[in-house]
Amino acid sequence: MAKAELKTKATEVSPADFIAAVPDARRREEAAVIDAIHRRVTGLEPKMWGPSIIGYGSYNYKYDSGREGTMCRAGFSPRKAAMTVYLMGTYVTCKAESDALFARLGKYKTGKSCLYINKLADIDLAVLEELVALSWQCMNAKYPE
Repeated sequence: MAKAELKTKATEVSPADFIAAVPDARRREEAAVIDAIHRRVTGLEPKMWGPSIIGYGSYNYKYDSGREGTMCRAGFSPRKAAMTVYLMGTYVTCKAESDALFARLGKYKTGKSCLYINKLADIDLAVLEELVALSWQCMNAKYPE
C-alpha cells in the first residue's frame, strides 16, 4: 500500500519564525525552553511539521492495516490551550519507565502520546527533559535509522 498523503509533513517554514509569531509572550518564552530541551536531547535542528508542530528527526511507520507514513520522532507545539509535547516513544515501548517520570513531573494532562502543560512553572523541567530523552531513546530503538 502506498503512503497516504498526510497533512502533517515537514515544511520549509522556519521554526524560529513560527515561535516568534506565537501571540502569547509566555507561550513564546516557553517554546524557546522546550526547543532548547529537544535540541539538547536530539542534537538536531528542528523543522516545522504541518502548520504548528516543531519536530526533530523523523521515522517511517507502517500500521497493520498497511497504511504508511513519515512523522517527526520528537516534537512539540506551543498551542493556545496548552504546550503540547509529543512523546511517541513513551507510548510505543517505554511505558513503565515513563510512568515513573510522569509521577514526578508535576501538573499536566496526557493524551495517547501527547503531554499537555498549561505552564512550565507547573512542572519539573529536569523531569521533562528526562521524559523527552526516554521517548527519543525508545523511538530510536523501535525505529532504527
